[in-house]
Amino acid sequence: MPSTLSPTTPTFWRDAALPFIEARAIVDGRRVCYDRHAHETFSIGAVTAGHSTYLNGKRQERIGAGTVVLMNPGDIHACNPDGDQQWSYRMLYVDVNWLSALQQEAGLSTDGHFSAFAAISSTDRGLFAGLNHLYQVLTDSTADDLLKHSRAIQYFSEVQQILTPVATNTPQAEDRLSRAADYISDNFTRALKLDDICTAADLSASYLIRAFNQRYGMTPHAYLLNQRIQYCRTRLARGHAIADVALAAGFADQAHLQRAFKRMVAATPGQYRKRHN
Repeated sequence: MPSTLSPTTPTFWRDAALPFIEARAIVDGRRVCYDRHAHETFSIGAVTAGHSTYLNGKRQERIGAGTVVLMNPGDIHACNPDGDQQWSYRMLYVDVNWLSALQQEAGLSTDGHFSAFAAISSTDRGLFAGLNHLYQVLTDSTADDLLKHSRAIQYFSEVQQILTPVATNTPQAEDRLSRAADYISDNFTRALKLDDICTAADLSASYLIRAFNQRYGMTPHAYLLNQRIQYCRTRLARGHAIADVALAAGFADQAHLQRAFKRMVAATPGQYRKRHN
């Protein structure tokens, strides 16, 4: 990565030839703080320095250098540094369909659906070293796409050998809360009202607020913002203008996007949009 970058500035790597994976790193993230959020991707990261408090669903852990963290798609999580010390990490965000295909080839999925991992973290040395090696290969501008693709398959095959996914993840029949979440996901670019969501799910407002937060770990409004931010990540990664992305996602203006993006991604839209190959 360019030496002129500040150690407090997050860096992002993407490659159009490998659209199923994205990387992020920061050398000194002691001032980096996240709101609780979720990703559409499978996310796995390595803490390379310092300590942090890691929340995933209803579980909380204090983790340090040498720890690998895992977030299944949709897992509500946050990981924030403890104390005024250097906190460094590397993250990989992996397309669910790509990973599901690997699981099926390994016999860990028979219906083509992603099988979630039960573990939210690991201190396995091989897992930690492998992630750091893969990150180095991916961000090496001299390495060709064949090497990068091969190493990605090799690493995520090892992940599944070391951390066996939950045996089954068969989609359950949609209940009313699922309908509420689906309605938000389908209409997040609109200026939704609470009554709209309640009508779609056939739930009272008081029950929706209480039960939705209990099930998804965030309020319907926070869930809506998270959907917008994930949409913005995709558009920004493709180089779209920040102001255009903000309006397309349903934000009032670019400043509104800026504030929400910073809270959930711990980087500005401009920092995220700039990729380093």
